Amino acid sequence: MTNRYLLFGLLALQVSAAAFFIQDIVVSVLQLPVPPVRWEFYEFMEIGAAVGLVLGVVFGALVVRHSIRDAAKARAQLRAASGAFMELMQERFSEWGLTPAERDVAFFALKGMSIQEIASLRATSEGTVKAQTNAIYRKAGVSSRPQLLSLFIEDLILDELGGREKEKATDQSRRSA
Repeated sequence: MTNRYLLFGLLALQVSAAAFFIQDIVVSVLQLPVPPVRWEFYEFMEIGAAVGLVLGVVFGALVVRHSIRDAAKARAQLRAASGAFMELMQERFSEWGLTPAERDVAFFALKGMSIQEIASLRATSEGTVKAQTNAIYRKAGVSSRPQLLSLFIEDLILDELGGREKEKATDQSRRSA
């Protein structure tokens, strides 16, 4: 919450600084009559405006740095999740005893490809792909593609929760020791 107020304060300071400089330029260019202002006040306003703009640049650089770090972290997590999914998929395919052809079909099905697309990619008939899909479902103990996908999602979620539980248990054992 404090960061939000700091951000709005900094934004207000930058807007007023920009308005001050724009007003000063417009008055100079258009030679508008302006009541005299004490030079001390004018200098104080210029210093405040410059400080506000510099703080905005610094804060902007920090936000960009933080965003780049977050994006890199998200990419690493996505790579890890993708690798975990591929490992899990290969484990399940082995457990189910899928043939190499069935593994290909299952992989393409999990990617969301249609029967026609899979048949075209594998240069086989749609009937063959349907038969292989049915064999995959039977071996996996499911009756549809969404159920097949849900098996993997459930395993990934349980792995993640299990990993968190292991971390908590390790942390608790360290604290108690």
